[in-house]
Amino acid sequence: QYDFEGRNDLVRFVKAAADAGLYVHLRIGPYVCAEWNYGGFPLWLHFIPGIKLRTDNEPFKTEMQRFTEKVVATMKGAGLYASQGGPIILSQIENEYGNIAASYGAAGKSYIRWAAGMAVALDTGVPWVMCQQTDAPEPLINTCNGFYCDQFTPSLPSRPKLWTENWSGWFLSFGGAVPYRPTEDLAFAVARFYQRGGTLQNYYMYHGGTNFGRSSGGPFISTSYDYDAPIDEYGLVRQPKWGHLRDVHKAIKMCEPALIATDPSYMSLGQNAEAHVYKSGSLCAAFLANIDDQSDKTVTFNGKAYKLPAWSVSILPDCKNVVLNTAQINSQVASTQMRNLGFSTQASDGSSVEAELAASSWSYAVEPVGITKENALTKPGLMEQINTTADASDFLWYSTSIVVAGGEPYLNGSQSNLLVNSLGHVLQVFINGKLAGSSKGSASSSLISLTTPVTLVTGKNKIDLLSATVGLTNYGAFFDLVGAGITGPVKLTGPKGTLDLSSAEWTYQIGLRGEDLHLYNPSEASPEWVSDNSYPTNNPLTWYKSKFTAPAGDDPVAIDFTGMGKGEAWVNGQSIGRYWPTNIAPQSGCVNSCNYRGSYSATKCLKKCGQPSQIL
Repeated sequence: QYDFEGRNDLVRFVKAAADAGLYVHLRIGPYVCAEWNYGGFPLWLHFIPGIKLRTDNEPFKTEMQRFTEKVVATMKGAGLYASQGGPIILSQIENEYGNIAASYGAAGKSYIRWAAGMAVALDTGVPWVMCQQTDAPEPLINTCNGFYCDQFTPSLPSRPKLWTENWSGWFLSFGGAVPYRPTEDLAFAVARFYQRGGTLQNYYMYHGGTNFGRSSGGPFISTSYDYDAPIDEYGLVRQPKWGHLRDVHKAIKMCEPALIATDPSYMSLGQNAEAHVYKSGSLCAAFLANIDDQSDKTVTFNGKAYKLPAWSVSILPDCKNVVLNTAQINSQVASTQMRNLGFSTQASDGSSVEAELAASSWSYAVEPVGITKENALTKPGLMEQINTTADASDFLWYSTSIVVAGGEPYLNGSQSNLLVNSLGHVLQVFINGKLAGSSKGSASSSLISLTTPVTLVTGKNKIDLLSATVGLTNYGAFFDLVGAGITGPVKLTGPKGTLDLSSAEWTYQIGLRGEDLHLYNPSEASPEWVSDNSYPTNNPLTWYKSKFTAPAGDDPVAIDFTGMGKGEAWVNGQSIGRYWPTNIAPQSGCVNSCNYRGSYSATKCLKKCGQPSQIL
């Protein structure tokens, strides 16, 4: 079932890009990674009989071709390919398959040949590319993704040098510190690419935005996909990054006549210093680079002296005069900041709005512990979560009960220790309706092994385990087979023995009752909501609801979730994503100021250690 409505209106998006004077590289995938839930695949693919994803498998190829054909036909129907006078100049099939192809063996190689042939047969009139795919079959173009792609050489000399993803920062995980990429280093990477014969460069991301709803992948990818991009999550210009990159591209554009006339010639200017010159007839443009990560240098080029800061490129559109050096920032430094207005925040414009919500303006609803739905499933043993829920909800209840006579070997008086092993991502344990313990995995390992002391009563005891996912895996070989949920063992242990509950009868409920009742939908009145002068705090499984008046104007608005635990939020019935301000970044690993000199990596420049990964 295709959905091209609202924010999924692809035709409208591509037309908007054309109206802004932009070209479009339509990267169809359909596997896209992108830190998106399940890599952009719909989960129902997983349940097609006999299917294996991203390999030479007929059921998968049928679905991949169906989707690709639909997208291409939609674009053609709207006249959007450059061959039709539209803005789409390139299309991509698959995504970074070369990084993981070895795991798929010969079937991976034949799959890539098939994918290339299938794409080319769609006859778009514009080239197709594969990124990170050195063996991309002709006539496809293999391209580079990374922090630097100046060193990249296409597999065939006839292919242009394309940089499909220049990572302007890095993504954020719940429980992680906030990554950022210094402006000078990003500018250096861009200039080095064009210095060394680059043809096309694309920022990933130029504007990252927000993973609304349950779209973020992972596990543990944050709701913010700000990415330290030149335009921030809220659509505000991030300075000095935005302004400096504008200046860099203006300088490169000044070199355009020479860049498109010829290939560059290389000239050494001393240790770790080099020039590349584009000279054709009267046209001449030069890039002078100091690739030393410590020492500034003065070099001589065409009989003139030039000062080159460490890790920088000077751009000379006439081979004489420097119009820009990537390490010298001339654009403004200050960015517009989001600031607190009590309950809501907006970009600062000098106005003051107080929007703190009094306790009396909240109502709440209590989500019951354990099984409440008629359609619950009971069977012996523990079931993997994603195969059970098909990702219809983050949540899966696992419920069982035991009868205690007293004196059992797993008891110490009325006490026992409950051990629960889970593939992740988050676990809460309830004994007789009361929270007894909780644990979470992390972006580096989603696995959970929780041992928590529990108090049991004589007679029947109810054990309810709530397992939650925080975005499904989006990257890696066979990422689609990575599981979640409680797979055991689940045991009660005491000084004299153990009771293994792993093979007991368990009852399963997909999702929460409040999700089924659409408690988040303001147009559906529900008797569940309680309006008191106060609301419960530190109480797991509680829904909260309030109203606020949006600040005037068109500025972006965010909600500050400080004071909340973990959950999902809706505004006017639309999910704005997961919040988790109690998930704190590690205390160590951050730097006060990050040295832009030297190779950047995703962990080189981190901020907000010891603070919540995301509060807005």
